[in-house]
Amino acid sequence: MRKRKKEEKKGAAEWLTTYSDMVTLLLCFFVLLFSFSNIDAQKFRSIMSSFQGGAGVLQGGTAMDIPENLAGDYNVDEDELEKLKGVIEEYAESIDLENKITLTTEERGLVIRFADSVFFDSGKADIKPESKKILHYVAELLNRNEFKEKQIKVEGHTDSDPIYRSITYPTNWELSAIRATNVLRYLVEVESIDGERISSSGYSYYRPIAPNDTKENKAKNRRVDIVILRTSEEALEP
Repeated sequence: MRKRKKEEKKGAAEWLTTYSDMVTLLLCFFVLLFSFSNIDAQKFRSIMSSFQGGAGVLQGGTAMDIPENLAGDYNVDEDELEKLKGVIEEYAESIDLENKITLTTEERGLVIRFADSVFFDSGKADIKPESKKILHYVAELLNRNEFKEKQIKVEGHTDSDPIYRSITYPTNWELSAIRATNVLRYLVEVESIDGERISSSGYSYYRPIAPNDTKENKAKNRRVDIVILRTSEEALEP
């Protein structure tokens, strides 16, 4: 009878040890979550993605592989984007286009937003000759040493008004995509941006920045965005 009680007591102790190990692991996990909270949400997703495929704490007790210079790289990346933003804002003011060119720093990177009238005539996708000097200036910046490794996305957008009587652009899909592609081609073929670091997309009217309910709002939605991606976003590109 005493032997059975000893065995039961020993089994309970082993169970408690396993349980305490699990609680300790959970505590470590939530400490990591809290420590990452000072980085932005996108950076946290990037960190978590770096864990995938690596050894975890539940596989033989091996610790997760966290890049040692992660926080430093993030700060440098932020400084570079802010520097680029300031330079282009000054340029837009110097050519009296501060109302046509806007810059915002978002979770995925620096967005250089051009009203469609900067590059194109209404309903067309050919870049206006007088606007090419703007692309030339932007390309010169992007080819500088501190930015030449940055990934770039060119995105075309329209308003919700349908296109009438156009064989070339039957819908806003074609118009937005070809506008973005023409900007990309100019940057690659004329300004020597490396084709491996740039891509283009057309979104039609499905990603508006304002409701398509007034003339002014529709003008805001007709745009071309050149997005300079953060380092954390570049890892998600094909």
